[in-house]
Amino acid sequence: MHNIVNNLILINKELSAINTNTKIIAVSKTFPIKHIQPAIDHGHLHFGENKVQEASEKWTEIKEKNKSIKLHLIGKLQTNKVKFCLPLFDFIHSLDNIKLAEKIANEQIKKNYKPKLFIQVNIGDEDQKSGVSLSEFENFYKKTEDFELDIIGLMCIPPFVEDTEYYFKKMVEIQKKTNLKELSMGMSNDYLSAANNSATYVRIGSKIFGERS
Repeated sequence: MHNIVNNLILINKELSAINTNTKIIAVSKTFPIKHIQPAIDHGHLHFGENKVQEASEKWTEIKEKNKSIKLHLIGKLQTNKVKFCLPLFDFIHSLDNIKLAEKIANEQIKKNYKPKLFIQVNIGDEDQKSGVSLSEFENFYKKTEDFELDIIGLMCIPPFVEDTEYYFKKMVEIQKKTNLKELSMGMSNDYLSAANNSATYVRIGSKIFGERS
């Protein structure tokens, strides 16, 4: 378990040497709380989950005790799960359609709680992946202005290729067309490249917690 803390310290040092604005989202999906606890005790604040029900079971009580912890939904969000997301999740990284934007807008009024949102961009235009396509991005971004959402940035999952830097650079180009400050990109295999290309959040799981069984 001490390896988890050592891993966090090492990754933080690596990132700080490149980009002091980059924060680590420790991707804790599928791991039980007892496995995650060393990171919590160490004072790490940002954690990522991709399933609403799993996150609710794991984090509700802990977040009530520790108000500083920030929970990020990094998986696809179905509209029928939005009501369970608020106020559990502080950040949602997978806004990718207008129906979902409308649902979040309505729910945040009911709950009097505004999560911070990232628009997920399908940066490689891959049929099997979620996200707003490059050709539809500008139109989608304009449409989201009809809702009073707290959209803070963009998120991507590049194609699984050896060099993802090309796609990170494309994300920076898209970001420049908006007034959004945050970029959520980079995982265990390419977080340093992401940090080199202005990522403000990197999503790291196995490099911190070890391989999932």
